[in-house]
Amino acid sequence: MPPSKTSYVCLPCRASYKQPYPSCGPYDGNTPRICPRCAEPLVHVGAAFAAPPRRDTGAWRVLSVLLHAGIRFHKSCCGGPGYRPRTLREVRERMAYARRTGGPFAKALVRHEVP
Repeated sequence: MPPSKTSYVCLPCRASYKQPYPSCGPYDGNTPRICPRCAEPLVHVGAAFAAPPRRDTGAWRVLSVLLHAGIRFHKSCCGGPGYRPRTLREVRERMAYARRTGGPFAKALVRHEVP
């Protein structure tokens, strides 16, 4: 049975790659994956990730905000990774909510509805 694969992203190239999990194959958990286009390190985003189209710069900006906040797209026992904002407007609303309440940005970004 072939090993399971997970997604890695290169933000400068706006490219996504499916590769074996870190514990499988020639990579261990300490070896960084390298982008074949620009030779920058890839970011492990998780198995439940669906990449936006390369031309959609707004979606890649949203993805960049999520990844820099530490949010990933790992599968859970009950399905997918949960809610993730898809537009810059949703990100701005959640960031404003986090500033108002004083809570962490990462928790506000994955919140389904903002009061």
